[in-house]
Amino acid sequence: MEIKNSDRCFNRREAMKLCLSGAVILANSRRRIAAATQLGTRPNVLFIMADQYRGDCVGADGHPVIRTPNLDRIANEGVLFRNAYSSTPSCTPARSALLTGLGPWRNGMLGYGQVAERYPIEKPRVLREAGYYTFAIGKMHWSPQRGPHGFHGMLLDESSRVESVDFRSDYLSWFMSQAPNLQYDATGVGWNDYLSKAYVHDERLHPTYWTGESAVRFLNTYNRSEPFFLKVSFTRPHSPYDPPQRFMDLYRDADIPKAAVGKWAERYIPRSSDRFDIWHGDLGEEQVRRSRQGYYGSVSFIDEQVGRILEALEKRGWLEETLIVFTADHGDMTGDHHLWRKSYAYEASARIPMMLRWPSGLISAERGQRLDYPVELRDILPTFLEVASAPGAETLDGRSLLSLLRGETETWREYIDLEHDVCYDDSNHWNALTDGHFKYIFHAKDGEEQLFNLDNDPNELVDIASDAAHQSELRKWRERMVEHLAERGEEWVKNGKLALRPKSRLYSPNYPGNSFRPQNRKEIEEKYY
Repeated sequence: MEIKNSDRCFNRREAMKLCLSGAVILANSRRRIAAATQLGTRPNVLFIMADQYRGDCVGADGHPVIRTPNLDRIANEGVLFRNAYSSTPSCTPARSALLTGLGPWRNGMLGYGQVAERYPIEKPRVLREAGYYTFAIGKMHWSPQRGPHGFHGMLLDESSRVESVDFRSDYLSWFMSQAPNLQYDATGVGWNDYLSKAYVHDERLHPTYWTGESAVRFLNTYNRSEPFFLKVSFTRPHSPYDPPQRFMDLYRDADIPKAAVGKWAERYIPRSSDRFDIWHGDLGEEQVRRSRQGYYGSVSFIDEQVGRILEALEKRGWLEETLIVFTADHGDMTGDHHLWRKSYAYEASARIPMMLRWPSGLISAERGQRLDYPVELRDILPTFLEVASAPGAETLDGRSLLSLLRGETETWREYIDLEHDVCYDDSNHWNALTDGHFKYIFHAKDGEEQLFNLDNDPNELVDIASDAAHQSELRKWRERMVEHLAERGEEWVKNGKLALRPKSRLYSPNYPGNSFRPQNRKEIEEKYY
């Protein structure tokens, strides 16, 4: 991708506007923050997320098999957002949205690239400036890997990623201190494999347990006067699907749902390669079941750790003094439509769990709600800014989720935008829109359109884009997409029509510059995969 001088200038102007806006809002908010701190009205913030967690794999969302009693508790004592999405459903762009509260075009990441080293507004830095003690545990997936973005402290589990000769994750250092003669990845399943296998070591050595234990220890020993912002980021259920044996056994005889496969997905029947980390291929019902057995086991293992974290909060008497949010960066196809991994517009990849439990006294709202308004990862930072009485939300793309709980729904967005630049293959390159009821997908390489009625067809089995009875619906969504993309210029919309984009454009002009900026898929795979 060529970066033009005009793009750089535009980026600087936008960054300056954001910085100036943030400074004005900060000045206007200092008195409010000081008053809130003195009154002790600001809650702690506990942000828990998992990597590659499908939105339907929560018992409270109606899954027939999955066992997630602790996540169900958060939903039942709070709210479950049933139409929550990751706008750019792969690891790094999703984390950019979480960090900035911005959509893909404004945070600059249109696909799987590198999270920028610094943004004008960043979640941990803004909360730190507002008087919170900020700490992170688990997977961040940033570059540089120990770039703090405002966290006072971090304990990292970065899987196998090593981006500099002096980096070793805190989890790996801990593993080596506990088991110096064992290999941490001895289970033998790769980071993007479809295989599943029980973890071969004692489960206390598993990264999921380490993450939960580290969070519990943080809560047990926290004695500072300021409220905390704690981010707990699990590396699973992202492959390898390697839970302890007891969690594999939990689903051994379970009636695990078969893969949802639409007729339109026949193109994905052939294997994309002979390796185990394929992105498409019909592997048969038995392999799908085995993969999902390990995936579901990983989900339930995470849920158990969430339960331990909630218990630690309760023992300190902080449950009703803490805002709790659980979500994920994106989902996992696990064989649906013969697709594997992520980066697709389809529900298994783009829809994520999102639930929130608020402390007593924060707002007056019914607990146990199930809300269908379209929400996205960009909405989490504005939510935290509101409860922290911190500045900056007015400059962001996201909105505070608390406004929905207060019934302020008239001005909420009608639909959410989704997109992903080229990933795995030039054919996987798309833009989409959804309101949780319909979903429109535009494939940028060849202009193919897809339309799904999610109310009648939640598994996206029937593509109705070519159905004569739905042409007016198709036109409505196409026009919405034209309106959404028009601001980006003729590369995206030309003469009022959606333009084909056979080439990759990984970053928008709003992306802050980094020391390394990969320009194409080959460079990304060499550095990150």
